[in-house]
Amino acid sequence: MAQSDNVVIGCIGAVYGVKGWLKIQSYTENPEDIFSYSPWYLQSSAARQQSEQAVTVVEWRRHNKGLIALIDGINDRDEASRLTGMEISIAADELPALAEDEFYWRDLIGMRVKNKQGYDMGVVEQIMPTPANDVLVVSANSNDAFGKSERLIPFVQSQYILAVDNDNQLIQVDWPADF
Repeated sequence: MAQSDNVVIGCIGAVYGVKGWLKIQSYTENPEDIFSYSPWYLQSSAARQQSEQAVTVVEWRRHNKGLIALIDGINDRDEASRLTGMEISIAADELPALAEDEFYWRDLIGMRVKNKQGYDMGVVEQIMPTPANDVLVVSANSNDAFGKSERLIPFVQSQYILAVDNDNQLIQVDWPADF
């Protein structure tokens, strides 16, 4: 499976106990949803050029405020320790379909951003979660007329985000170019 076809949904934490259980850090909206996907593809976050390893979770449970899992074929602490720190990804086509006005962050990154006056504000480099709302981090063009290197635009639909055009990879915003 090509890496670009995968989506990271969590990572493997520390070993738990002596029988091969591992702590799981879930990035899914409902943390337990990570276990509804199979197989998981494990890959070191530090060495993306290495191949992925497909694994299956045979058992999982909540433990205190976290999650732990037992992976098929992992039977002791030493075997489990080789998986710590690995990213958990799934095939992108396993993600549920979204409503028309909802978006996965991965789909917004790389889109061009223009305001309603037609000013090219740059490209979405990342998205920051905040307690109030997500924020687009837009890297400005090198020849930005206002000398901006980056803009932070709240992802508030109908107020600041006017339209997201997936086909043309364009986000139209109501945001001043000089802000």
